[in-house]
Amino acid sequence: MNRREFVKTAGLAVGGAVLGSAGLRAQGGNARGPYKISLAQWSINGAFTQRGGTLDNLEFAKVARENGYEAIEYVNQFFMDKAKDAAYLAEMNRVSNGEGITHVLIMIDGEGRIGDPDAAKRNQAVEGHFKWVDAAKTLNCHAIRVNAHGGPGSWEDQLALTTEGYQRIVEYGAQQGINIIIENHGGLSSDPTFLLQMMQRVNNPRAGVLPDFGNFRKGEGEPAEYVDGYEAVRMLMPHAKGLSAKRNMRLADGEQVPVDFERMMRIALDAGFRGYVGVEYGGLEGIRAAREELDAVRQKVAPQYT
Repeated sequence: MNRREFVKTAGLAVGGAVLGSAGLRAQGGNARGPYKISLAQWSINGAFTQRGGTLDNLEFAKVARENGYEAIEYVNQFFMDKAKDAAYLAEMNRVSNGEGITHVLIMIDGEGRIGDPDAAKRNQAVEGHFKWVDAAKTLNCHAIRVNAHGGPGSWEDQLALTTEGYQRIVEYGAQQGINIIIENHGGLSSDPTFLLQMMQRVNNPRAGVLPDFGNFRKGEGEPAEYVDGYEAVRMLMPHAKGLSAKRNMRLADGEQVPVDFERMMRIALDAGFRGYVGVEYGGLEGIRAAREELDAVRQKVAPQYT
């Protein structure tokens, strides 16, 4: 599929009709409620040129808008060499403004391990994130998502080193008015207790977490020991500055089940959450279905949560 065909297809409803503004309103795409819905760029990662597709990063806002979204979450991999390119960032803003799209955050990968045991590598990784903090500020995002990755070592060693690196990024983010949030994204970062201890040690209002519904476990041992995703999200909600909505999750016994979005969102809303829920699905049909389901939940719970 070439670029023009992809963008055209992205603007089609599941039934095949083009979604104009009236169609979006009819499907609840512009509904207001106790939380907001955004689209994570990784949901359609295979469509971008960097992964063999034909879609340019600058077209992401249009695809999001044509599928009923009003906000987007970028992945730095799709504009990796543009963090300091003022003209390019200005064009990103111009395009999104024209589509009526809000920028939420940038997910950062490829800058190294912020808890690397090697001090020089750790410092390089930390400082590599600074330019993305600056880019997020230029793009009017509220946050960047970082990975809490360390190296080999004990729980305490990884906790100490990762917290050290993370705290430096948080302090830089605070200077720029940008939140620095951690997703449960592999290694010890997938253990909610590890993330909770990091938040307690850093104790900064610009520090926070981005709970991913589908990626919790205990420690790093094998075979994997899973954590009930509902309880993990409940544990982390006091520090949550966003949510990442996946379709499936594992329970404590390892069973993989579909996420009950209403149950999950009630957990978040009961904790006072009123931010963005970022949809991270695979493909166009998935992102449409997820938005519709989350919007239906939003409308259902709206009378109870203001």
